[in-house]
Amino acid sequence: MSEAEKLKHCAGCHDDFYNHRGEGAGRCWSLPSMKLILRKEVSIDQRPPWTQKARKFPACYHRERFVYLNPDVTK
Repeated sequence: MSEAEKLKHCAGCHDDFYNHRGEGAGRCWSLPSMKLILRKEVSIDQRPPWTQKARKFPACYHRERFVYLNPDVTK
């Protein structure tokens, strides 16, 4: 997967900031080894059961106030 394709999956990640700091300022340190995996995105305010469908996220992806669980976790 090219760097441009990887960057599309970084949108919304807390560390995506590092990918947009300007020319020559560097990239997120996880970008070179980034892999997509199935995860269930769950707000920390959401009570179980977590029935939303799993989606592909980078293994390193994280947002404030969310956790990323294995697809089979429901409670």
